[in-house]
Amino acid sequence: MPGTQRVGYTRISTTDQNPARQLADVDLDKLFADESSGAHTARPALAECLRYVREGDELVVHSMDRLARNLADLRRMVTELTDRGVTVTFHTERLTFGAVANPMNTLLLSVIGAVAEFERSLIRERQREGIAAAKQRGVYKGRKPAMTPQRARMLREQFAAGRSARDLAIDFQVSPETIYRYLRKHESR
Repeated sequence: MPGTQRVGYTRISTTDQNPARQLADVDLDKLFADESSGAHTARPALAECLRYVREGDELVVHSMDRLARNLADLRRMVTELTDRGVTVTFHTERLTFGAVANPMNTLLLSVIGAVAEFERSLIRERQREGIAAAKQRGVYKGRKPAMTPQRARMLREQFAAGRSARDLAIDFQVSPETIYRYLRKHESR
């Protein structure tokens, strides 16, 4: 199909990770990259990537857990993309999903996706245990606020002026959920 593209998507969770290594050896026409948790699918670059890909394109993702850490989200995104005529390739797993379903690949998607979801659950459990232990020692200070009071005021002003939460999330480098949380917090006062 003329005009088709090979589009890449990468995701890192922390700034000390290197997104460049994820698809470094893959020839791509365009690359989208997020720096956020895989627990949720509300990621700016992912949303832009999903809007960008067209029928006949191939979306290359480093590995399944970079796309989603939740089996339902993973299966939904792969199904929606393949229904639109987009081929989805997971580079690490060497699995490709297209218009024609491959039963073995579908099974592997479910198994590997379930493992990623299980791993995410283990991470959260260890995190809760670590926080509880730190609280007992009196050293837990809580999570640092995503925004200073000045930035939160600027956010509210820009939202009141008509800017969308999605655009604000990109500009403020936070998730749309964080934008809505700060807006709700201000409304409840």
